[in-house]
Amino acid sequence: MFRIRKIVPAAILIVIVLILVLNKSGEPGQTTVANVQSTDQAAAAAPEEPSKQPAEDVAPSVQMDIPSLADTFKNDFAIGAAIEPDQLNGLSADLMKKQINIIVAENVMKPASIQPAEGQFYWDQADRIVAFAKANNMAVRFHTLVWHSQVPDWFFKDVDGKPMTDETDPKKREANKRLLLDRLDAHVRAIVGRYKDDITYWDVVNEVIEPADPDGMRSSNWYKITGTDYIATAFRAAREAGGPGIKLYINDYGTDDPKKRDRLYDLVKEMLGKGVPIDGVGHQTHISVYNPSVTNIVDSMKKFRELGLDNQITELDMSVYNWNDRTNYGAAVPEDILQKQAQRYRELFEALKSNAGLVSAVVFWGIADDHTWLSTFPVTRTEAPLLFDKQLHAKPAFWAIVDPSYKVNPS
Repeated sequence: MFRIRKIVPAAILIVIVLILVLNKSGEPGQTTVANVQSTDQAAAAAPEEPSKQPAEDVAPSVQMDIPSLADTFKNDFAIGAAIEPDQLNGLSADLMKKQINIIVAENVMKPASIQPAEGQFYWDQADRIVAFAKANNMAVRFHTLVWHSQVPDWFFKDVDGKPMTDETDPKKREANKRLLLDRLDAHVRAIVGRYKDDITYWDVVNEVIEPADPDGMRSSNWYKITGTDYIATAFRAAREAGGPGIKLYINDYGTDDPKKRDRLYDLVKEMLGKGVPIDGVGHQTHISVYNPSVTNIVDSMKKFRELGLDNQITELDMSVYNWNDRTNYGAAVPEDILQKQAQRYRELFEALKSNAGLVSAVVFWGIADDHTWLSTFPVTRTEAPLLFDKQLHAKPAFWAIVDPSYKVNPS
């Protein structure tokens, strides 16, 4: 009995020691998680590396002690961003007040938002954005008077409520065309008449070119029913309603592609020849860290400048993924990708600055990575296409374009 009492405490001691050793080493999965968390926290905390993506638990804030984009490029071009009404207060609003001098509505000025039913105009959200701009000495771009998407169906219904595109009778088709153009004319005049004193830059028509469709024109309901007459009607109505003081743009994506660029060029040249009042071309510039080349972007703008037109970059963002790539970086975009993005942004802005007068404005499609359409397009995933991260803090791309001495290290 005595010997058993001696052995039991010894056995207990051995078990305790083993437990302590196991707890110290941890399970493999726990060790990995701990290391990842430590790396993220170190990246966020390291003052000598402000470019690292901060940990998700870092509170969003506006850095008031960094340069202003608007001030940095005040002698080159205006700097803007797309905005939603729910961003008119709080930190996003503060960031815009600090950084930009032109805003554009991301959605609330599109046809379906302003006139969802014929004659029923909803101005409240658009008015809020205009008021915010005026209160903060910002210019406004209107986006957009005409588009094939986010446009209500009533535009394309005949007097009997049937789809105009289904009509086969030539006389009725012509009557439908006239009806649609009259509706468009009224839509444009009502909106431009309301905002002509508050909004200078107008996307009159958006995304009308599609090289894969017949004649290179997007086969939208607008085009199927009216040909290109809807484009001329919209521009003429805008000019007559707004006068000579407003600037009217035709806006599209992929203008860096020579085939699409040339078709757009031919259309614009044709319209100008008919006296259609086009003042400039809006280049959306949804690009990636991999393509297109900056040379193609700039060459496209130079081509339209030959026609005496202004150029604006209207929806700039830079995906961290290649086109048709459906992968996901997960919680954080790798640092080498952020550096690659920084280098690409620097190349673009240096090219724009070196070609003085080539563009009058550069507008980002959002202000920070916490709100970007690319988070759900083409798939839902982590994206980081803008100059400020999800905490509204400046990324390497920001420093690359505002500070020539900032060292970029693309892999």
